[in-house]
Amino acid sequence: MSVKRYVANADNTITNAFQDNLTTRGTGSNMGESDILETFYIYAQASSGSEELSRILIDFPVSDISADRTAGTIPLSGSVNFILKMSNAPHSQTLPVKFTLTVAPISASWEEGYGLDMENYSDLGVSNWISASSTTGWVSEGGDYLTSSNYSQYFAGGTEDLEIDITSLAEEWISGTITNYGVGVHLTASEESGDQSFYTKMFFARGSEFYYKRPYIEARWNSAITDDRNDFVLSSSLLPAEDNLNKLYLYNKFRGKLVNIPDVGTGTIYVSLYSGTTAPVGARLPLQGGATASAGGYVSTGVYSASVAMGTNLDQVFDVWHDDSSSTPTEYYSGSAITVRDHTASPDDAPGEYIIKITNLKSAYSTQETPRLKMYARTKDWSPTVYTIASSQIENTTINNMFYRLRRTSDDYGVIPYGTGSVQFTKLSYDKSGNYFDFDMSLLQPGYEYAFKFMVLEYGEYKEQPEDFKFRVE
Repeated sequence: MSVKRYVANADNTITNAFQDNLTTRGTGSNMGESDILETFYIYAQASSGSEELSRILIDFPVSDISADRTAGTIPLSGSVNFILKMSNAPHSQTLPVKFTLTVAPISASWEEGYGLDMENYSDLGVSNWISASSTTGWVSEGGDYLTSSNYSQYFAGGTEDLEIDITSLAEEWISGTITNYGVGVHLTASEESGDQSFYTKMFFARGSEFYYKRPYIEARWNSAITDDRNDFVLSSSLLPAEDNLNKLYLYNKFRGKLVNIPDVGTGTIYVSLYSGTTAPVGARLPLQGGATASAGGYVSTGVYSASVAMGTNLDQVFDVWHDDSSSTPTEYYSGSAITVRDHTASPDDAPGEYIIKITNLKSAYSTQETPRLKMYARTKDWSPTVYTIASSQIENTTINNMFYRLRRTSDDYGVIPYGTGSVQFTKLSYDKSGNYFDFDMSLLQPGYEYAFKFMVLEYGEYKEQPEDFKFRVE
């Protein structure tokens, strides 16, 4: 699973806007229990040159993110992106267009409060425009914010959701470089002081009844294991260097449980290739470039990987994993036979569509489960031979670039989109048995039916497959 969400644990709207009498300002009002968050700027409503502002305060459980990193649930810094997401709340009032919202770290502790009134500002309490808490006022009215680690998003039509990559800020929170007091969301300084009103932008708050529209930080990373053991390619001068690389994995298991190799731990391991019919024989084969070993490394507990470019024209090779001793190396593991093929496929050979199936999908899951879902795939125009019909097992086609998305079937709401960008956070893994992926069911709201859908990238073109795979979460 390459997605983890951390829903806001506090939010509030603070304002210095006038009440209905256009005389008294709501600077002491609190809206911490409202299911809506609101930011705006109103110019010259009460009198010529009068200014009214509303800003959003929002905090997230960074301690949970830190705990997940310690537990290995999310990757280390540099291997994960953190996305701040807030969902637009439709309303019947005026909606601004062509404006920019600033997201700035708050520099002081604040209280959420219990107020609800967002119309007359009659619910007094803290935090508010003047005070951060019951004992401490803001240094500057409207909240105290850091000028560094700021972010922004432009809203052309006004109805857009807010979605900003705040990875550097999240990492500063996790490391303690910046103390986490959450962020403020508001218009830019120039838009909060001009002669044009921007009224009013609303988002759903953490108390919203709409489960997926509550504000959250989403951790995204690419956890796909791409084991080329079943798709091992002979090097060719006609291909870019990266396309000649084959990534191999070593899974060190004891009684079904992955464990680190004691002599390697989280360090470097090496892999060499040998010829042979049923087992590795002879000397190490030269790799592309002349070396006879390729350095690999630690992936996760008990899992190691290395990339090799095959320079010897053989039909079959064996991988042997060892240490870096040149005289008497310690061999840790010998893999099964690897079939080597020429990289001769062209776009004309590309299969247009696959028949796919999740072979172990259940009809229902609990939110406590994180199943490993296994795929079977074959090309749609596949024609079996007499041998394959008589065989007890039909070969599973491995798809190198396959992605999933998830929707709620009752309203077709997209819960998780295709992660096909630079992070590729919904890319499927594959090994010698085919494609697979892990999915954390705790992300989903119970009591609904959901459906997986898949898309394949081949020769620069994304092709969505027609099948839906439905299940419920209880």
